[in-house]
Amino acid sequence: MIEVQNLSKHYGDKKAVDNISFKAEDGEILGFLGPNGAGKSTTMNILTGYISSTSGKALIDGTDILEDPIKAKSKIGYLPELPPLYLDMTVKEYLNFIYDLKKCKLPRNTHLKDICNLVKIDHVYKRLIKNLSKGYKQRVGLAQALVGNPNVLILDEPTVGLDPKQIIEIRTLIKKLGRNHTVILSSHILSEVQAVCDKIIVINEGKIVADDTEDNLSRKLSSDHKLIVRIEGDQKKVTDLIDSLANVEKVDIGAKHGDDCWEYRIESKEGTDIRRDLFIHCAQKGFVILEMRSSELSLEDIFLRLTMGKSIDGGED
Repeated sequence: MIEVQNLSKHYGDKKAVDNISFKAEDGEILGFLGPNGAGKSTTMNILTGYISSTSGKALIDGTDILEDPIKAKSKIGYLPELPPLYLDMTVKEYLNFIYDLKKCKLPRNTHLKDICNLVKIDHVYKRLIKNLSKGYKQRVGLAQALVGNPNVLILDEPTVGLDPKQIIEIRTLIKKLGRNHTVILSSHILSEVQAVCDKIIVINEGKIVADDTEDNLSRKLSSDHKLIVRIEGDQKKVTDLIDSLANVEKVDIGAKHGDDCWEYRIESKEGTDIRRDLFIHCAQKGFVILEMRSSELSLEDIFLRLTMGKSIDGGED
């Protein structure tokens, strides 16, 4: 578990991080988002013990990173945006060096072999790192973070330089690792955070402006909660059917799309989800649903709202 309590970091008069608090539970993948200069990298550097905080605490599995840095760091696997590789070493030499550096107690050969199989670098194990592609260098960086099987993984832009196939593989791996590790994932690729993370924290100008799931943030920031549906069938009968559903407050008819196909904007009571009922009743009446989407905000919209002067309730700061 990672717990940050009233953490601040000042550089002279500038507050890079301003009294932030958050928690990442065991087995949780936390997405850490923020624009350049927001305090994201400073926070991650404090969590990993690279720099000290001005005030507050950063606890790694209950251990304060400042009071007992050796113990706290032993529980962390860190992949910075630029992996700390020794290019003139082979992958084998490098991972054995990291194994010794971390004073790992796990069976050396078996442990390193398992890591290499996991991140799919077993076939380049004896190659010089400088001769690897950028994508494979990134994988070697991820492998070094996994040496020692740490409880906490802090990953900064883990898919930089990977091709689409490799990105999918690494995302799948991170989700798998999240079952047994606490993971903080920092990324500028919003679709990556959306695909992998259980919870999202957005930091802006040194302050946390959001800490919740994507769905909850979308609901809180959206000005309306409409379902937009395209249904094939008699317009009046379809409208009457929608009106008859529990929790429907209002239905508006939109544009026509082909013969006997209309778009409907359905507003339901806050906190309710009518999609299942709508599907079942349309199927029973023989009406075909051709499209169904929410009018709530995408993760990109959420990020822009939160980092361009919008508060969590959608109003101006």
